[in-house]
Order: sequence, then C-alpha cells, then structure tokens
Amino acid sequence: MSDSADKPLIVQSDRTILLTVDSPAYEDARDALSAFAELQKCPEHIHTYRLTALSLWNASAAGHRPDEVVESLDRFSRYPVPQNIKAEVRDTMARYGRLRLTRRGEDLILVADTPGLMEEVWRSKPVRPDLIDRPDERTATVDAGRRGHVKQALIKIGWPVEDLAGYVPGKPLDIDLRQNVRSGAGFTVRGYQREAADVFYAGGTERGGSGVICLPCGAGKTVVGMCAMARCRAHTLILCTNITAVRQWIRELLDKTTLTEEEIGEYTGEAKELRPVTVTTYQILTWRPKKNAPFPHFGVFDARDWGLIIYDEVHLLPAPVFRFTAELQARRRLGLTATLVREDEREDDVFSLIGPKKYDVPWKVLEAQGWIAAARCTEVRVDMSQDRRLEYALASPRQQIRTAAENPAKLDVVRQLLERHRDDLVLVIGQYLDQLHEISEQFDVPIITGKTPNAERDELYRAFRSGDIPVLVVSKVGNFAVDLPDANVAIQVSGTFGSRQEEAQRLGRILRPKTDGAPARFYALVTRDSKDQEFAANRQLFLAEQGYAYEIRDAHEI
Repeated sequence: MSDSADKPLIVQSDRTILLTVDSPAYEDARDALSAFAELQKCPEHIHTYRLTALSLWNASAAGHRPDEVVESLDRFSRYPVPQNIKAEVRDTMARYGRLRLTRRGEDLILVADTPGLMEEVWRSKPVRPDLIDRPDERTATVDAGRRGHVKQALIKIGWPVEDLAGYVPGKPLDIDLRQNVRSGAGFTVRGYQREAADVFYAGGTERGGSGVICLPCGAGKTVVGMCAMARCRAHTLILCTNITAVRQWIRELLDKTTLTEEEIGEYTGEAKELRPVTVTTYQILTWRPKKNAPFPHFGVFDARDWGLIIYDEVHLLPAPVFRFTAELQARRRLGLTATLVREDEREDDVFSLIGPKKYDVPWKVLEAQGWIAAARCTEVRVDMSQDRRLEYALASPRQQIRTAAENPAKLDVVRQLLERHRDDLVLVIGQYLDQLHEISEQFDVPIITGKTPNAERDELYRAFRSGDIPVLVVSKVGNFAVDLPDANVAIQVSGTFGSRQEEAQRLGRILRPKTDGAPARFYALVTRDSKDQEFAANRQLFLAEQGYAYEIRDAHEI
C-alpha cells in the first residue's frame, strides 16, 4: 500500500480514527481495527472509531501486542499517526498485567510490578477496604471473599487485573462430545469452535478459565460451551436469557454430548431441578419477592460445587447477576456473545467479573468460509401521511418514538415484502404489540409474544422450522436464542430505541447457512425524518462493525 492517498485511515490525536469506505483497503483496515477499537458512527462514506482503554485492554488480553496495534495504524493511515496516540496505545495496553491476583498458600495476593503502583493502589479509597495488609512493598493480601469486588474497584481507577489465582475444580462429571448425534448423523466440532474452547481452557492452567468468546449468532456458540464443559469435566451451571433458550440448550446437550436426561436439570418457573448440569434463566436468578428483599435463588446456586458457569448472551447479563458473579470468582466462568456492546455501558464489569475477551472471529470471515449465511441488509425508508406527520410534530419526545415506529404505512411495505418472499421462511419482528397484532390479523399469520404459553410457542417454532408455517410474527422474545435454522428473511418493523445488541440478535436469527447457498435478507423498516431514523443509524453500527453493507432504499422502490 505505497500510495498514501489510497490508505483508508485518518488517525487523530483525540483517539478517534476515521475510516473511508471507498478505499481499496477498507475491509483489511476494518478487520484490523475490530481487534482494538470501538466503532462509534457509520454514515455512508466515513466510519468513526475510537481507541478506548477497554478496547485496548481487551486487545491485550486476547494476545495482541502494542507494537502490532501501532503497526496496523501506521500501515493503513493516510497521514503520520500522532505520537501521542502511539504512546497512549503502548501505555494503556501495558497496564493490563501490571497488577496480578495470585495465590500464596491459602492467601489471595495482589501483586504489583513496582512498589510505586502498589502504593497507589493501597492508598485508593475504592480499593483499600478489600485489602487486608501488605506483606511487602509490591504485594497486598486481599479478602478472599472480595476477589470480584477488588477487580471491579481496580478497573474503575484504570488498573485492569490479570487474575491468575486459579479456580476450584468443582464436583467431577464425566462428559464427552458425541461423534454422532442422536439421529445417527455425524457430528464434527468446527476448527474455530475447538480453538475458542482451547483458548478459554488454556490447558487447565490459571491463565485460562475466565473470559468471553465472541462469535456470530448461528456460528455455534452452544457447541463452544459444550466443548468447554468437556474440557472442565465438572458440574456446570448454564445461565440463559429465557425458557426457550433453556430448553434449546438441554436439547443440544442431549443430542451432542454423552450426558443423560438424569444428569441435566431445568431450573425455571416451570421446573426446579438441580442436577450436575443445571440450565436456568437470568430472570430466575434475579427474582425476589419484593424490591428490598434478598435474591433467594442466589443462595440456592451458590451452595453448589460448580466447576464451570456459562453465561449465554453475556451482553444481556442483568445488573444483579454481576453481584452474584462477584461472589463466584473461584469458579471457571465462560461468557458467550455476538457483541460485547451493552446498552448500560457496563462492559468493564463484564471484563472484570466474567473475564476479558479471549477469542473472536469476524462475521464476514465465517460467512466466506460458509459457516454462516451471506446476508443482504436493506433499510427501507417509509413516509408518514400528512395527518401522521402532524400527530408526530405535536407529540412529546417519548411519544414521537412510538408514533414513528408504528407508522401504518409500514404495513404496505410488509405486504410487498411478503409477496416478494412468498417462497421463503419469513420472520416479522417488532417492539410494539399493537403493531404486531395488526400485522398478524391483516396477513393471517401466527404471532408469538411474551404472553404466548411456552407449549404453544414451542409448537409454533416447530411448525415454522418444518415449513408448515412460512411466516411468523414475533415480539422481543424472538431476539434471543431461538433456533430457526431455515429462516432466511427477517422484516424488522420496529426496534428498541438504538439497540446495537438487538440488531445483532435479530440478524442472527437468519444467519444459519442455507442448504441452497442463497443469501439471507434483512429488512429494517424506518420512518423517514423521525426518531425512528435516528435510532436506526445507531443500530447500523453493529452491521458495519461486522462488515455488512447497509443498503438504503425508498419504500416505493420495494
């Protein structure tokens, strides 16, 4: 890349990085940036990234070196990279690992690489309550019950801790992966799935055992979890987003591992089975009879001798579960997700309590290898009628969001898209129940909402998977861990504000590879010149992060 005019990056001294989309080196630069920078804006021609402390610490934890990051910036930058940026990259990345948690006999010890750093930590008001004494100038004894809390406190003052204190093995459990699933078909773990599990386990040493694996929806994160279970060979607690996900995990475990039905328990509102492998929901864990009461299920799960805890869709971890997790730092912890972005901006708590990002593969790489379907993403901009526009103008800011999202003109676009894709399996996904029920009634298609009984929900999913039902309307319950491998079209009629994580889940519903090799189609219907369009711009960030072009079309073109 000798001609600097063709280089796609402009690196600025305020830590922002501009990436020009029309450069020949755009894709290579984007893939490099994804390892150590956060995407913030993605209009048509220039995308804006930012170097943050957390993005650089995650890069360090994943094995990237400061010189590698600087070399990438130099390689793709149109102009010389500011010296302060190079210095900040090196200094920030070097902070990870300067503090380490280790064991000395029965004691939990915080070790600093210099006396000066330990003095800074010792004098820090947020950290000091968790420290007991200073055996020498570079170490401090930590209250063993506060292992998670001290890591949270330290990352807040800019010092991420490398936790090398090891883990209890947990109660042993014989578990292996099958060579053939129950139907008799062969089962092979994909190379990246095995590699992700190996990176997490790290040969059973203290350098493994906690961290987050980032893989696209449809890439088989569940298989990575099962591989980790086969490495750890211990009693396992699996936390999921909802009861549908719980039962999907149980089906997969029975299908692909040597576990028996007697060894797997469902712990939900409908069953309370504590077994060697227990699959439960975040909602059960965070339930309590009244606002200020303790969480009764915390104690139930804390009393078990788990060797591994798996957090499915870890980016959706409810805040109270961080408290539960802070008490479980002696257990191996695996987070599975498609994106580390959290709407509550508590990514640093995921880093300190579950663990840093240990492994990821860009979506487009897996798409090129045929492991997930190619996807074409289209934003369809829809006008409001004059009466609707007046109603929107007079509404409160909060009501404007709903007025734009429930624009009746979107139904005409839904009709046209259903006609265009009459031979496909189509999911219509939305936020507002009135809108979804109207679509269900107008087009005579079934609907699944949070109020749909689980038995009916499972039957509708089964009928959709078999092709008996070609169109299914789903509310937010369709965002999470629903295995619909043959769905190839998604029509999003409304979303949750500007949620990037929701866009990841919804796109993921259609990314299973198709038997005919055809691409999946993702349509987002957006009301023009409204808050709906503003929120859509934020949701686009996720698609741009993963390398998907986002075509914008007018409704009349559909």
